[in-house]
Amino acid sequence: MAMMIWQPKYSKSVKTIHLILQILMAATQICFPQNNILMVWVNTNSKMVFFNSRFIFKIYLLLFHIYYIDNATASANCRPAEYSTEEGCCPTCPPGMYVSRHCTGFRCTSCASCTEGTFQDGDNGREQCFSCKHCDAGLGLKVKRSCSSTSDAVCEVLDGFFCSDSNRGGCRAAQRHTVCSPGQYIGQRGTADKDTECLHCTDGTFSNGTSTSCQNHTKCESVGLNLMKPGTDSTDSDCGGHGPHAGLVAGVISGVILVMALMIIAIILCKKKIEWDKQIDEMKRETQEEEREITVTTPLKSTDGPEPTGDQQECTITIPDGTMDDHDDDQSLGPARPSSPTHNGSVSVSVHQEDNPIVSPSSDECTINVNDPSVHFKREIGAA
Repeated sequence: MAMMIWQPKYSKSVKTIHLILQILMAATQICFPQNNILMVWVNTNSKMVFFNSRFIFKIYLLLFHIYYIDNATASANCRPAEYSTEEGCCPTCPPGMYVSRHCTGFRCTSCASCTEGTFQDGDNGREQCFSCKHCDAGLGLKVKRSCSSTSDAVCEVLDGFFCSDSNRGGCRAAQRHTVCSPGQYIGQRGTADKDTECLHCTDGTFSNGTSTSCQNHTKCESVGLNLMKPGTDSTDSDCGGHGPHAGLVAGVISGVILVMALMIIAIILCKKKIEWDKQIDEMKRETQEEEREITVTTPLKSTDGPEPTGDQQECTITIPDGTMDDHDDDQSLGPARPSSPTHNGSVSVSVHQEDNPIVSPSSDECTINVNDPSVHFKREIGAA
């Protein structure tokens, strides 16, 4: 886009005189090469006036000097919004534009917009825009703010670099952070503005260059080894073999391990013993409950079979099932009689005793001691 700006006119008298004198001097040299005399006719008096060419040359120099002083004064007197040209002062172009054609006494200044990749950040009289800065990743830079027609690009440093030349809130040049050498440690890590600070390790310490502090050399004697090679500022001590106290150290370590193992075994056995004692006490308690005396009384009657005669007495009783767990299911003292149905989960017992009557003569009831070894039981599961 072009823009026309009006330019005020200046006097051309001095320039005209300068041109006339140049023509006059050239003619003098051609017409009077020897005596350097110029003949001039003056009006109608028909008189000849002779001028020395040297005198005319002095006049030429004087006028020429006046011309350049006048031109320089005119350039120095350009206003803030103007710029100087050979023709005088011309108005400047605004930011984002450049001068495509200077003004003259008959035309205005022409301005054009900056092309892509160029910029002008202020009023100017330049005939071209500035090239935008390129943020080169190979030089450790990246774009912080992109370039526009009115402002240049602003760069910043990549990670691992620091700015070595800053300008207007950006960076024009960057350098990679220094890598500390073996025997040095990082005293201060590098930032975007400062380089890494590397310091040397003191005697008796070492570093490979990547740590922030130096490490002490290993004392081989303290770990029961011999010193094979002393340490340097970049390497640790080289230990090997067995030291003079290696056997003692090994014995102490083995003894400690053995004592700890025995303590663990003892703790496990104590826990097991406590569990076993609890189980034994439980079994004893159950046995005592089973051996308690149970007395059952029931009418002396037979449900299905014939009634006993003489000294043979018989009674049918029902005892809870848990009481019979330790008795033989198939033993009986004499012929067993069928037992009557009982409730589910009970035991029906028929007892026939020939020698020692279990029935009191004066009662219709019988009493049986289930712990008596002469009394045997037969278990039957009753119907539901």
